[in-house]
Amino acid sequence: MIALPKRARPDTNADINIVPYIDVMLVLLVIFMMTTPIIEQGIEVDLPQAPATMVEYEDQQPTVIGINKDGLYYINSMMDPGIEETNDMEPISLSVVISQVIARHQIWPEMQVFVKGDNDAEYGKVIDLIAGLKYQGIDKIGFMTENPN
Repeated sequence: MIALPKRARPDTNADINIVPYIDVMLVLLVIFMMTTPIIEQGIEVDLPQAPATMVEYEDQQPTVIGINKDGLYYINSMMDPGIEETNDMEPISLSVVISQVIARHQIWPEMQVFVKGDNDAEYGKVIDLIAGLKYQGIDKIGFMTENPN
């Protein structure tokens, strides 16, 4: 019997090549590092201050709706020059505020409505007021501010 030469087989390397996996991992790391600041929810906001100008009103005084720091609503028609907003005023509910503004708006269609919100008032209370007035058809609502000077 003739011995056939043994065929030389290359050694097979069964190790996993991890270089492509490291590349993919680094790409994912960069993507997460870039998108994390974009989706961050609790960012700090510094709102700008703007100078305020006096609003001119001719026929009727505007209706001023006040919201104090506790989230209580006050309405001051300011129809009489002698009416002043004092600490003795009784707070009223949101539904009463909206119904009084609607009644006044029916009498004086050109009446101006202003929101005088405390700096520490809850944002949701202001939005509830504006949304309620807009739902009832009061589209022009102004905000009262103080000059920073």
